[in-house]
Amino acid sequence: MKILIANLGSTSFKYRLFDMDGSSSSMIASGGFERVSEYTPCIEKMLEDLVAEGHLASGSEIDAVGFKTVLGKDLSGCVDADEKVLAALEGFKEVAPAHNPAYAEGIRCFERLLPEVRRVALFETAFYQWMTPAAFSYAIPQAWRDLGIRRYGFHGASHKFIAERTAKLFGRYDVADRVRSLYVDGPGEFSAEPFRVLSCHLGGSSSVTGIKNGLAIGTSMGFSPQSGLPQNNRVGDLDSMAVPYACKMLGIEVGEAERQLNKESGLLGLSGVSNDVRDVREAAAGGSEEAKLAIDTLVDSIRHWMGSFYFKMGGAEVISFTAGIGENDVELRSAVCAGLEDLGVHIDQAANEATIRGKEGVISTDDSAVKVVVIPANEELVIAREVYRQVSKD
Repeated sequence: MKILIANLGSTSFKYRLFDMDGSSSSMIASGGFERVSEYTPCIEKMLEDLVAEGHLASGSEIDAVGFKTVLGKDLSGCVDADEKVLAALEGFKEVAPAHNPAYAEGIRCFERLLPEVRRVALFETAFYQWMTPAAFSYAIPQAWRDLGIRRYGFHGASHKFIAERTAKLFGRYDVADRVRSLYVDGPGEFSAEPFRVLSCHLGGSSSVTGIKNGLAIGTSMGFSPQSGLPQNNRVGDLDSMAVPYACKMLGIEVGEAERQLNKESGLLGLSGVSNDVRDVREAAAGGSEEAKLAIDTLVDSIRHWMGSFYFKMGGAEVISFTAGIGENDVELRSAVCAGLEDLGVHIDQAANEATIRGKEGVISTDDSAVKVVVIPANEELVIAREVYRQVSKD
């Protein structure tokens, strides 16, 4: 089965073509376009290239196109990308303005160009469908909740992959099987010994999720990708009273305050140097106190959320790091795990320093009660697997 994954950013279009079957998968082709203002010419060029390079006889040879949709109003899960999905994206376009309009345009484009090819949307919120109301509810008036304002969570494909992969790594195949079929069969009953993971997706956009027996019990991101940890240039968590106060004192409108919180905050706002943690760390090493504060604040926020989910789950068997920062920043991983020896976390510094640039590895000592692992992210493959399962079940 040939599955194309379309990753539509606010100004980019990237794709990967996979050949999938029940036991294996291989990537046939990949590519992308930057500085995109219209997606139709890019999608047309992609299809032309895939045929010209011999990967496809024609576009109709594709069995399904998968989309990593972010946030839908009153809709989540792994579902056919139909009019219901388009309406859900439209309903929350103000909440995810960089993503929802792009995915809506992309879905419509594929519908025009390849009307017979199945389209499947995997919402980033899907992994959090089974959180309890206490975990996803805000203490706001009913009228606000009726608008759909609640904690949704994001990076769902990444955290679901971590749930399955960590279970396999440490021999919990019962948990891995549960995670694998989650969107098709639901969670079902589970009564075995607990398997608890603190999953840290740390990159340009970051989140921490607590995973118990393959299900998310809580996550740092909330109503929008704006919340949770300090992001590259997004603020993360902020007291709601800060916005009207800043508007009044700085003489700015709410729209300008929102722009600053989305574009000039996070690591960039704290460091004054860059939104890239590598540049920020270099500035900190050079003596910049603001850059050091940015790194320290990120570490503190990661530990804050990890501590919350550790307490809620009653412990943890695994701490996992993934995505660009999680996979490559040795110092940050050490700082996050520092001083946790009494909780059974012992880092093997040599293994930690050796595990970078796309390597998977255990970076805790053999006698560490809590295992610490680095797992490379591959969200496109995760989406391809879920699309394959969704199409195969029919």
